[in-house]
Amino acid sequence: MRCVNRLLFGTPCSRSRNMCTVTSVKLNYMIDAYIQDNNINHARKLFDENPTSRNLVSWNMMLTAYIKHHQIEHAHDLFDQMPLKDAVSWNIMLSGFHMTTNSDGLYPCFLQMGRAGVAPDDYTISTFLRAVISTELDVLVPQVHARALHLALNLSVFVGSSLIRAYASLREEEAFKRVFDDILVKDVTSWNALVSGYMEVGSIADAQTTFDMMPQRNIISWTTLVNGYIRNKRINKARSVFNKMSERNVVSWTVMISGYVQNKRFMDALNLFLLMFKSGTRPNHFTFSSVLDACAGCSSLLTGMQVHLCVIKSGIPEDVISLTSLVDMYAKCGDTDAAFRVFVSIQNKNLVSWNSIIGGYARHGLATRALEEFDRMKKAGVTPDEVTFVNMLSACVHAGLVEEGEKYFTSMLTKYGIQAEMEHYTCMVDLYGRAGQFDQAEKLIKNMPFEPDVVLWGVLLAACGLHSNLKLGEYAAERIRKLERSHPVSYSVLSKIQGEKGIWSSVNELRDIMKERQIKKQKAISWVE
Repeated sequence: MRCVNRLLFGTPCSRSRNMCTVTSVKLNYMIDAYIQDNNINHARKLFDENPTSRNLVSWNMMLTAYIKHHQIEHAHDLFDQMPLKDAVSWNIMLSGFHMTTNSDGLYPCFLQMGRAGVAPDDYTISTFLRAVISTELDVLVPQVHARALHLALNLSVFVGSSLIRAYASLREEEAFKRVFDDILVKDVTSWNALVSGYMEVGSIADAQTTFDMMPQRNIISWTTLVNGYIRNKRINKARSVFNKMSERNVVSWTVMISGYVQNKRFMDALNLFLLMFKSGTRPNHFTFSSVLDACAGCSSLLTGMQVHLCVIKSGIPEDVISLTSLVDMYAKCGDTDAAFRVFVSIQNKNLVSWNSIIGGYARHGLATRALEEFDRMKKAGVTPDEVTFVNMLSACVHAGLVEEGEKYFTSMLTKYGIQAEMEHYTCMVDLYGRAGQFDQAEKLIKNMPFEPDVVLWGVLLAACGLHSNLKLGEYAAERIRKLERSHPVSYSVLSKIQGEKGIWSSVNELRDIMKERQIKKQKAISWVE
């Protein structure tokens, strides 16, 4: 920052009451230099020390710096102090609320902008639309569209493409087709948005037809089509399109690798990663995250360790995404010590990071460690979610901690406002069943707000097999068959219970039914290397 100091103190300045001031242009240049050097505190000090030199650009630069450094509170405080705000100022704040997924701040900010007499521009409309997609505010999309029509902003490619994506998220196909028709000069971006929109609503044929009709295509067009087929569970078709691409970038490779992982084709993902490496395309942290998920999916510890080494050699700065994927990989592959070492190294742990380590301990029966990490998570100020409680209840199941499990199950709603889902009820039935508390298990099932699924009845049946409870076991097996007539568990476990009770006629009868219906017992397998 020597050059900044030279600019500040080595040039003539006007003096008034022994105060040295600089011109607005020089002040903004120096503030920008500090910001580019990631020295936001020095930039703010310089900003505060020159109240007469700062202008609207100075205010907007400081706002942008705070937003980029995820300091939305400081940005908001500074924004409230601004004597004059233009559309850029409001857009910066809207972007900040979008980045931090703060819908409580987003909507009031958008309203206040209108009340302040500042007309939204195409960037305002586009930012707001992107922010409300898949939130409770998505009901505002038609109103925002009407505002864009009033300002003639709907003719813009920028706004039109955002409206297409917004209506696609609402599954309103006719609406986004009309938006596309309204765009005055369509470019490749608007065509890409239309292809993505059709894929979003499941109109695969229309998406392919639109792609074929495009007057111009770029690498994003091809990647959009690949991603669309993946989202519609057409993974082989996605690979076919991917193979036809004349040019691929890191995003294209990562989308295809991630698609394989989403469809649990982990070996295909790893093989594609090798092809990517041979092609000379440099992976980014999103690529490595997907590849580590593939290693975790097939419990390939050796491959995971090799990928970890690649991450280190790549020189990519360690971030919470890649480090959390490493925690998850080591935990799922059985090396909880390595998982914990990586977890400790994460500077800014997020909820997913905590869930990964807690889930890893729960999965391997280390209930005490899981409960300890849960307490540490709360002390760190991180609020648990549905996944956290599935992990906690699973830990209690493995350790037979009935009272602790009941406490966590109750606190979900009373303390955190989280409604129990099927997985949570299944864990509780498993917990009661393994402890032989069948009355409690039955009571819980009767009070469920939805019908139990095959997995829940299977858990109850397994507990009946553990404690030779024939009566309840027969009922659970009957419920399984009503949902899935040929499920092998309903026959094999019930046959085991009947054998233990010496009811061999029933055992033989079940075996005959299994032969008749060609039902085979599930074989136990291990995926861990």
